[in-house]
Amino acid sequence: MNLPKKRKRLLLSQKQNLIGWMFLMPAVVLIIVFMFYPIVQALITSIQSGSGVKIKWVGMKNYQRMFEDKKLWTAVKNTLIYAVWQVPIMLGLALVLAAILNNKKIKFKAVFRTLLFLPCTMSLVAYAIIFKLMFATNGIVNDLLIKSGILGKGFNFLGDAWGAKFVLILSLIWRWTGYNMIFYVTGLTNIDYALFEAAQIDGASSGQCFRHITIPMLKPVILLTVIMATNGNLQLFDETFNLTAGGPGNATISISQYIYEVAFKSVPNFGYSCAIGFSLMIVIAMLVLVQMKAGDTSD
Repeated sequence: MNLPKKRKRLLLSQKQNLIGWMFLMPAVVLIIVFMFYPIVQALITSIQSGSGVKIKWVGMKNYQRMFEDKKLWTAVKNTLIYAVWQVPIMLGLALVLAAILNNKKIKFKAVFRTLLFLPCTMSLVAYAIIFKLMFATNGIVNDLLIKSGILGKGFNFLGDAWGAKFVLILSLIWRWTGYNMIFYVTGLTNIDYALFEAAQIDGASSGQCFRHITIPMLKPVILLTVIMATNGNLQLFDETFNLTAGGPGNATISISQYIYEVAFKSVPNFGYSCAIGFSLMIVIAMLVLVQMKAGDTSD
């Protein structure tokens, strides 16, 4: 008598699994077609050279070439400089702003959050043009510096190697601080505000509350934003392409911009560009694993 019931339950679970897979299949197919297939194709292309019908297999030569490519190493150095400066400053500012806006005494918090989040919704091209105009030799920044007596004449920020790097880092901080702040604000809403009130009653200052409550409680969110920000820096393209075009010279060129130039400018070399891109993907994956291990609190 129990067998038919078991069969019915089995059939019901099978139907549920089948329906679940039917809903998942469109997403699975899209992921395979637009993510995994390009990765495999890039790996195959990275051991090839030429284009069209003149493709030949070159093995690891494209990967060996990377170690001798001075322009690539310039791009790597530039990208690391952006990551070392921009990521800590941006995430530090985002964390401080989130902690301030978490204070119940502050009014119009929603307005401030919206205003701080707005830069990341702005068009990449539009905000690059705005920064280019602001930091031009006759732009508003130079005008303010001259009027305040800091400079005697306009400084060519975008024509100077470190000046252009400074403008790029500043533009990245301006654009993405509010975006990361939202993650921290969301994380703070899950922390019982009574913890802060209890600490303040015991005599803890705002700085002590921030250091001993906010940061430890937000550790998983901080790890997430560090991983996202680092990966974003390693794949930086739009800002360098639109704001400085990699100049002056190659002083601000990023890895992604160099991949684009190798693939589509002068003599296209898809094999070499795919080798660089595939190597970058491996580096990003390794960094993510290291960051996740470093932030693991399960032990």
